[in-house]
Parts: sequence; C-alpha cells; structure tokens
Amino acid sequence: ALGGRVAEEIMFGKMTAGARSDIEAVTNIARKMVCEWGMSEKLGPLAYGKNQEQMFLGREMGGRTQDYSEQTAVQIDAEVRRIVQVQYDQVRALLGDRRETLEALARALMDRETLDSEEIMAVFERRALPERQKVHIPTYADRHKKQKEDKEREDAGNIGFGVPPKPAAG
Repeated sequence: ALGGRVAEEIMFGKMTAGARSDIEAVTNIARKMVCEWGMSEKLGPLAYGKNQEQMFLGREMGGRTQDYSEQTAVQIDAEVRRIVQVQYDQVRALLGDRRETLEALARALMDRETLDSEEIMAVFERRALPERQKVHIPTYADRHKKQKEDKEREDAGNIGFGVPPKPAAG
C-alpha cells in the first residue's frame, strides 16, 4: 500500500494527495494488527477495544469501542506509527535500490497505459516489451461510414438486374 506514495516521493521529490487511500489502508491494517490481531510485541497478544459492529440495511455499522486507558491509547498510537514507519522505510529502501526498474515501469506505463504480467516480467528482466496486437475499437463515425458503404455496395449490386434500388431513408 505504500508503494505508490514512496514512488511519488522518489520520482518527483514530493508527496501528493494521490496516495491518500493507500495511507488510510496501511494505517487501518497496522491498527488491526495492534488492536484486533495481537500482533504487537510491545502491547502483547491482546485485543484492544470491543467490536460493536451491527448490521443496518445490509451494511456493517459501528466499530470498536475504547475499553482501555488513555495511556494504552497513546501506546497503541505509537505502535501503529512505528509499524507504518518501519514498513515505509523498507519500501523506500527497496524502491530506492531499484530506481532503474521503477523508471522503466513508469516509461512502459506511459507508453502502453496498462501492462499485463508478461510485460511486467519483461521490464523486470530488462527485455524489450513484447509486441501487442493492435485492437481497433470502432467509433460511432466508423460504424456510420461502414453502414453507408455497405448500403452503397448493396444499391450498386442491384442496378441492372431488374431489382429496383431501395428508396433512400430520410
């Protein structure tokens, strides 16, 4: 979840609001690690907060209630921050060490807009991107032109064979 945010920082030297949902996601995961899954060495294998989720019109409503002290809340916040920061530092080191690959992926995406798994592997292995089959998606104008050409061929084919041409629509 931190890859996009860190890539922006590495490539552009600044952070934008574009990674907002990624930051929310990683923070929520870290908070669940600490409060629900007991995955904090500092706070131990305990669940913090009671789950108060209720169903309302097919959606879960509610959340966790705070059943712990303010001191514990401060420790939870510090642990969540530590987990996110450790992961952020690891992602930054990983992408920094592989900046050439990051740049190659960015160029490939600028060229093709999307990449499939074979194309991504080609970038990682520093191979040329495989050729893509060109796909033409007809526009309304293309369809209209084809219909007109088909009608003209049909009309031309009927001339001289005793079949009167069809009257023009309109």
